[in-house]
Amino acid sequence: MSTTSTVEFKFKGKVYQTWYTVYGDLKGGKRPLVALQGGPGLTHHYMLPHKILSEEYGIPVVFYDQIGNGKSSHALDEPKEFWTPEVFVHELENLLQHLGISSDFDLLGQSWGGMLAATYASSRTPAGLKRIIIVNSPADMIKFAEGTNALFAKSFPAELVSRMTELYKTGQGESDEYKLGLMQFFKKHMCILDPWPKELLDSLMSAETNGNVFKTMLGLSTLHPTGYLKNWTIANDLHKIRAPMLLISSPNDETQEEAIIPYFLNTPKVKWVEIPTTTHTPMFEDPEKYFAAILAFLEGVH
Repeated sequence: MSTTSTVEFKFKGKVYQTWYTVYGDLKGGKRPLVALQGGPGLTHHYMLPHKILSEEYGIPVVFYDQIGNGKSSHALDEPKEFWTPEVFVHELENLLQHLGISSDFDLLGQSWGGMLAATYASSRTPAGLKRIIIVNSPADMIKFAEGTNALFAKSFPAELVSRMTELYKTGQGESDEYKLGLMQFFKKHMCILDPWPKELLDSLMSAETNGNVFKTMLGLSTLHPTGYLKNWTIANDLHKIRAPMLLISSPNDETQEEAIIPYFLNTPKVKWVEIPTTTHTPMFEDPEKYFAAILAFLEGVH
């Protein structure tokens, strides 16, 4: 069972629409899980494998398209200064209140979604947040870029690495050559399945069609962040998070260990699970191990 709707989201004097869908019954007795996708600027589609938590285990799961893409308001006329984590924190708060679950819920964020989840949990310290799951997500973007580029240099010939750097520095990051090089990296460190799942392609195509949020907040690519988030870090605020945290990562992921460690060192209650059979999309690559880790955490005693 799923229900779909929109909710008005008011921010800085303007009204936007947030589209959402809920799998399961929010009043069925089990604590709901809210899923936050990455990007920034991707749609919810690639997070849909998490609906198995509702279909097989009765946990209600909430998906939504964050403002800027998908079926939510695209807000294309907003200036670059509008696109900061704060707008997405407000949007999340608004959705939780609209759904009537702000007093008792769990949160799962993947990639940028994990950054958003950690920002929300540390800045708002919500009493209603009972569990937080951070998947393939950096706590520090400078360390993320360093780790990602080191992984690229280790995984591919020096000629390709040098050429990608040259293309970036000479303003050719939109060229087909750069995109082809990036795709080689993604096939090894973002999703190792061949072909890629339709849900993942749907989300990626949304950013290809409307890349405004991605380019403004992240920039050219994960190899070369140039946007608002390029110097972002949550490391010094993680001690404020009250809820128990589950970290999920992989040594083969573009998000390398040095960018994840601050979560482990600075969050008061944290467990870290590595899934070596995956890269950046464990919900597709090894769903058995991935969802087993999530279920054990959500249903365990902390």
